[in-house]
Amino acid sequence: MQAIAAYCGSMSTEMPHIDPKGPKLVYVVIADHIEARIKAGELKSEDRIPGEIDIAAKYEVARMTAGRAVKELRERGLVHTVRGKGTFVV
Repeated sequence: MQAIAAYCGSMSTEMPHIDPKGPKLVYVVIADHIEARIKAGELKSEDRIPGEIDIAAKYEVARMTAGRAVKELRERGLVHTVRGKGTFVV
């Protein structure tokens, strides 16, 4: 839980409202929020983002949804994952 506390630390970007029945896919909402934090400078290059379990707990979603959000961030070229180490901002 320390990772999630550090991640939540001083968030200036407000937590998004996640509506499972809304027009946007939940994992896209999460990825957009993390991307906004990167662009705002809250998460800097080589900062480690929380793991899937921590993201799932923070956003109150399933671990699979959290994993898909991380995959989306990788596809956008915003993060890279090092097996056994974590996922880091590019």
